[in-house]
Amino acid sequence: GDPKVPVLYEVERTRTGKSFSVRSVKAIQHGKPIFTCQASFQLSQESPVQHQFTMPAVPPPEELLTQEELIQKFLQNPNLAERYRKHLNKIQAEDVPIDIKPVNPPDIFCSEPQEPKQLFWVRARGYIGETDMKVHCCVAAYISDYAFLGTALLPHRQYHIKFMVSLDHSMWFHAPFRADHWMLYECESPWAGGCRGLVQGRLWRRDGVLAVTCAQEGVIRLEPNQSKL
Repeated sequence: GDPKVPVLYEVERTRTGKSFSVRSVKAIQHGKPIFTCQASFQLSQESPVQHQFTMPAVPPPEELLTQEELIQKFLQNPNLAERYRKHLNKIQAEDVPIDIKPVNPPDIFCSEPQEPKQLFWVRARGYIGETDMKVHCCVAAYISDYAFLGTALLPHRQYHIKFMVSLDHSMWFHAPFRADHWMLYECESPWAGGCRGLVQGRLWRRDGVLAVTCAQEGVIRLEPNQSKL
């Protein structure tokens, strides 16, 4: 999209039922759709059919370094290659409104394949407060996209990435949460191929409640030289 141009939203009332409603939204700029969204809403209902996965056992966020602290630690290494230094400085210069604490940060000096799984503690920077839950859902949608597709690159760290962008992003909201409180983001990539990658994620509250489930498919294209080796 173009941030300098107003966005026209077309909303279609796809379904309006007693318990469930569906709305289809199309965002338009310059006369062309730049974004489509289908949102499903449900009245709160009790049911004895309840279960969830178990939250991974990880150190609490208070015991871990932030992404900024990890980058600063790497930059202090006098043996850091210049290409890595430029890349880290570029990341450091980004104004990201998210606090991130990787549980098992990847070794930037190693290009060995890694399992396509990541764990982060994440939260919005600043105070949002006890506001409308829809606000926290919108913030969580922003948080969930950060570094998500990168999970599919972990087994392929020997390659230079030319282009990477999301094709679609789905979210299911299971329980109330605060996007400005620490949540554990569990990410995994079950498949990649054909210049595409699939990732799945779960946002856990600190008390072990599964708050959000995410899925995303994206395009991943390599540099012509294919490999760092």
